[in-house]
Amino acid sequence: MYTWKFAKPIVAILAAISLSSCSAGADGSGSHSTRSTNSQQHSITITFMRHGESGGNASGLIDTSTPGPDLTAKGRTEAQAAADAHRSANFDGIFASTMVRTQETAQYLADDIHKPIHVLPGLREIEAGQYEHQPESTAERNYLQAPMEWLQGQRDARIPGSIDGNEFENRFDGAVQQIYDSGDSNPIAFAHGGSIMIWTLMNVRNPDDTLLKTHPLGNTATVQIVGNPRSGWKLLNWDGVAVAH
Repeated sequence: MYTWKFAKPIVAILAAISLSSCSAGADGSGSHSTRSTNSQQHSITITFMRHGESGGNASGLIDTSTPGPDLTAKGRTEAQAAADAHRSANFDGIFASTMVRTQETAQYLADDIHKPIHVLPGLREIEAGQYEHQPESTAERNYLQAPMEWLQGQRDARIPGSIDGNEFENRFDGAVQQIYDSGDSNPIAFAHGGSIMIWTLMNVRNPDDTLLKTHPLGNTATVQIVGNPRSGWKLLNWDGVAVAH
């Protein structure tokens, strides 16, 4: 998949855009039972974590296929380190996308805190369409053009051979709704650099565009939001940097 290793020049372009935060269901189903009976009123905190290094990352080619490549040896080391760092965070639910690299990353934490992993298709990466398996170095002038337009509010922009912003929004929104409906108050969701960054900036009320320049999400980086699907979401933390809200 696209690893965002070239994210610094890309996010410089993104940061120059006037970002609009707007909230646009569910794509796929998880095994997590619905326990919430007051599903649109209380706030929860969701932590998104990007997966560890995958074979796609190491190849230098865009790979958004499902189930996609496994973690590399480096990725497994990163996943264990992330589990060690977050073991005491009191997560009460663990979610991952259908892509194997997120599930493999999640497994280290799941083993540590003795929680099952609930798979949600809506958390998957933004599909590259006709740019699949192209060099990552070309991503900012092809694969990422439509997602950058989504951030400007042009949700009808489509990645050739793939999805538009409305389809991406609805899909990821569906996964977030399922996480919310689970009844967990402090869940962690393992997803992908592109899907986490783009969905967050499309939806939080307080996006901080300086973080796009200074903190593109690396492997196992996290983003933390608080809120609920009805009243919306606020960004609390981006890769360890607290955000004013």
